[in-house]
Amino acid sequence: MTTRYFGERIKRNEDPRLLTGQGLFVDDVDIPNMLHVAFLRSPYAHAKINNIDVSQALEREGVVAVYTANDLGDYWKPGPLLVSPPPVKDIVFNQKTQVPLAKDKVKFAGEPIAMVVAESRYIAEDALADIQIDYEPLSAVVDLEKALQPDSTLIHEEIGSNIAAHVVQTKGDFESAKNKADLIIKRRFLYDHGCAAAMENRGIVAEWDKRAGRLTVWDTTQAPVVIRNGLAGMLGLSERQVRVIAPFIGGGFGPKIMMFYQEEVLVPWAAMKLNRPVKWIEDRAENFVATTHERGQIHDAEIAFDKEGHILGVHDVFLHDTGAYAPYGLTVPLNSQANVLGLYEIKNYYSEFTAVFTNKTIVTPYRGAGRQHGVFVIERALDIAAKELKIDRAEIRRRNFIKPEQFPYDNEIIYQDFAPIVYDSGNYEPLLDMTLEKIGYHKFINEIQPKLRAEGKHVGIGLVAYVEGTGIGPYEGAKVQVMSSGRVSVVTGVGTQGQGHFTSFAQIVAEQLGVAVDKIDVVTGDTDQFYWGAGTFASRGAVVAGNAIHEAAKVVRKKILKLASEHFNAPEDELELEDGFVKVQDIPRQSISLGELAGKANPMRGAVKPGTEPGLEATNYFGPERGATASGIHAMIVEVNPDTMQIKIQKYLVVHDCGRVINPLILDGQIHGGVAQGIGNAFYEHLKYDENGQLLNGTFMDYHLPTSLEVPRIETAHGETRSPLNEMGVKGAGEAGAIPVGPLFAQALEDALHNVDFEILEIPINSNRLWEIVNKRD
Repeated sequence: MTTRYFGERIKRNEDPRLLTGQGLFVDDVDIPNMLHVAFLRSPYAHAKINNIDVSQALEREGVVAVYTANDLGDYWKPGPLLVSPPPVKDIVFNQKTQVPLAKDKVKFAGEPIAMVVAESRYIAEDALADIQIDYEPLSAVVDLEKALQPDSTLIHEEIGSNIAAHVVQTKGDFESAKNKADLIIKRRFLYDHGCAAAMENRGIVAEWDKRAGRLTVWDTTQAPVVIRNGLAGMLGLSERQVRVIAPFIGGGFGPKIMMFYQEEVLVPWAAMKLNRPVKWIEDRAENFVATTHERGQIHDAEIAFDKEGHILGVHDVFLHDTGAYAPYGLTVPLNSQANVLGLYEIKNYYSEFTAVFTNKTIVTPYRGAGRQHGVFVIERALDIAAKELKIDRAEIRRRNFIKPEQFPYDNEIIYQDFAPIVYDSGNYEPLLDMTLEKIGYHKFINEIQPKLRAEGKHVGIGLVAYVEGTGIGPYEGAKVQVMSSGRVSVVTGVGTQGQGHFTSFAQIVAEQLGVAVDKIDVVTGDTDQFYWGAGTFASRGAVVAGNAIHEAAKVVRKKILKLASEHFNAPEDELELEDGFVKVQDIPRQSISLGELAGKANPMRGAVKPGTEPGLEATNYFGPERGATASGIHAMIVEVNPDTMQIKIQKYLVVHDCGRVINPLILDGQIHGGVAQGIGNAFYEHLKYDENGQLLNGTFMDYHLPTSLEVPRIETAHGETRSPLNEMGVKGAGEAGAIPVGPLFAQALEDALHNVDFEILEIPINSNRLWEIVNKRD
């Protein structure tokens, strides 16, 4: 069968709905008699709660109910631990997860204390001012190193320290490698806080049908099935009594995979208690403090090299800021730990991290999910070593690449899926060569840059590499069905947040069934439509759900050919599927539409053979043995004004290998979006806290997102090393654009300001901070 759909640049099926305002978002859900919620959030990062008086709020006209922790009874309990600690020897892990409403003590500014339910959001917001709380402020734990000192204030007193976890992983013998080294690079690297800043904030609507005993929840979640299962257990319902719908979502990026947010637990409970629909939509001020953050780490790294620039060993000890609670376990620091190894053959590695509780917003994965930190460490070390050894920065990377014949390559370090990280496939040198050619690396360094420098311009080039672990388990499922209309239905349990699933999933089915993509209806994120699934995270949608859809479509194809063979009395290998019809080869007039064939597959009368299954449909599941490893190179040319340190990106290139590409148009969009976020995280976005744990820049006036003026045209190119772990050979790409941008900026900015002796060892950075570093004003 020739390829006609898989791999084509097909425009997105979902866009007409979105562009004409027909896409359903959570805030669009408007149910008669609906109540609205506002939360009273702590103004303190750390304080005891001596008393809460809600009597005045209850007297306000239009207020239906006010709830505090004491009103929840047995429903008040810490949330579930979403990811258990990994099987690492001698691990220390102190489990602390968020509670629905703070009781006795608040642990971060923005933590919810009381919930007001009213006839309108306006009334609910006004009623917040009526609630009187007697706080006793406590010293805030903000600085990671101070948090570990013996005299530090404790956030969770029962633990006896502010340590959330301590993990050591090793392979080989770093000390022996260090003794043989010609060069040792020793630096402290900082990677500070940022937030996802999705276009759509979080929201939840819940409706309890008391007669039917059914709870329906609309939620901006990346994991509707898991939310359904969790809510059922918390509320004492069966899973069949709960329907969770994740409609169109205006950006997920990881924070919306967090489960369970306090609001997610409370709104359905209130809907059942009051027997009325209840709605809460997060505003932007809340989003800055209530939706999870990421990024904060301090790395003290030592990297040993021989005189040829080969990495002999890495020693990395780092602190990870987990915020006030750690509901997502150790996913982020484990990813950092694994990604220090990069694309490189590193035989000796010592890695130790301490996750630290602080009085800050909870930290969970955000696009890249800790990979950025590890990549920053190893890529910066390579840059510094290249300068010391006078080796070209591209060449030092080439010398350390894992070779194609070494795959599958076992890195031995436990990854976020609790197994040693094994790179399934890769071929890095062609990606590097493609990058050098397309960015014009050698011509720029040898001809263009010297000319521009002679003109007084400060222009630099950067080039960094990365791997992206993608497509982890446990599994996803899908149902593919040919309808009597001839249209094809595809249903899967994953949610969608703009990745183009409605098109790429349709292309997978179209390839098998010979039906045009616009004749395929894809449903995602509705637990009544598909019962099982883990969710959309870790660049796994196309890999895991995509392969489940592929397998289901193959079964449907077999059923179609079998039934058509009986209908035409012709061998199956003489039949072809094309344009929604089954045709007999070389006899064009002998054909039947898939819709008509679907009718024959579901007869209303008569006898059928034993074992016959009605309908042209199949349900299948796919669970990978391990994650598929994507890889790539980013390159950038940037100009810097040395007086103001304002920058202008002249050229940006991404060469990426995510295996076989389903839709290059959608893939390019994913990479462009990732790069835009990466640029923001590298140079513009930085959440700043003061010593009291107060967020100082919780508005878009102060937290600077890059705009279309700052994000350049992004060029892309693709290598293809197919994954052996799935039949389609695909790998994920959702985080590729964001992962290596920090070290890329650092390298390019240092190159642009080559006449100044300085190093960039921290991210994010901005023009002000760059000026301070260059002028030694730390």
